[in-house]
Amino acid sequence: MTTPLPEEAILQAWRQNAGPWAEAVRAQRIESRKRVTDAVILEAVLAQSPRCVIDLGCGEGWLARALAARGVDVLGVDAVPALVEAARTQGGGRFEVMTYEQIGAGELRAKADVAVCNFSLLGQASTDAVLAAVPALLEPGGVLLVQTLHPVTACGELPYRDGWREGSWAGCGDGFGEAAPWYFRTLGGWLDTFTACGLHLLRIEEPLHPDSGRPASILFALAASRPTT
Repeated sequence: MTTPLPEEAILQAWRQNAGPWAEAVRAQRIESRKRVTDAVILEAVLAQSPRCVIDLGCGEGWLARALAARGVDVLGVDAVPALVEAARTQGGGRFEVMTYEQIGAGELRAKADVAVCNFSLLGQASTDAVLAAVPALLEPGGVLLVQTLHPVTACGELPYRDGWREGSWAGCGDGFGEAAPWYFRTLGGWLDTFTACGLHLLRIEEPLHPDSGRPASILFALAASRPTT
């Protein structure tokens, strides 16, 4: 059997584990999300007072539902059909199946005041593709919010340099199969990626875990570097 390339392995793993993931999110089994990061991204989006939001890599739709409950129009997009179906079943937004490569090719015909990538940028080329498409998805003055693993805490004992890492479902509960690989970026790696994709940094937030006092995540707020049509 041929070993799938990392980008293919990401989608394969998420398609195989869509059910357990949706259950883990709805049961609030992931401690860092329950105590820190879910509230961080929700508050960051609402602080922009958006009329419409695009949730890129929406998963089973929890953020879309939370925003819709507060009167925000949300379009959720994900490459995993089972997750999109789970989101549609719960309602609270409009949902489409679409890969980051398709979005990068201009197939997503939508505009929003805020685009969100909440722990949904796992690959290398796929991340570059979707981020490069974001400026065209934002209304004038629009903002992209990216919440992801903090490079310092996520690096662990491995060398601090960009590269592929093995994934893990630790802390997510039972029922999971093989985990997806993910592409680690240093802080400089993230900033270089944003610049290359036509985005400029507005601010960085580093939410801290209340027990450890260490970063639970990192949140980037970005805008298009140049006007789009």
